Amino acid sequence: MNKGKIVEIIGPVLDVEFAELLPAIYNALEIDVETSSGRIHLIAEVQQHLGDNKVRAVAMDSTDGLARGMEVTDTGQYISVPVGQATLGRLFNLLGEPIDEGDPLPADLERWFAAHALPLAGER
Repeated sequence: MNKGKIVEIIGPVLDVEFAELLPAIYNALEIDVETSSGRIHLIAEVQQHLGDNKVRAVAMDSTDGLARGMEVTDTGQYISVPVGQATLGRLFNLLGEPIDEGDPLPADLERWFAAHALPLAGER
């Protein structure tokens, strides 16, 4: 797994430095740390390569409790959402996780990266 460290936090925006390989644009970054005030589990999406081995990412939830130096993991995957018959009438958060207390989704359910739902250039 590709690991990095938070170097700056400005509201929902995180700058993260990676010693080796920069994550691709739109990759999901995961922060999972135990703090004195509880566990923080946060997903952020890479939006920009800044140079100097740094990326800028947007957090998908509150950044309260984060601090410089916290470890970040590049998941190597995009944030995706479930699609298909099993999702009809269901409610999901922006990470594609069910929030309606319904039945669990099948593990093999097809998932799409959000850009798949957008028309390609010239198809409008």
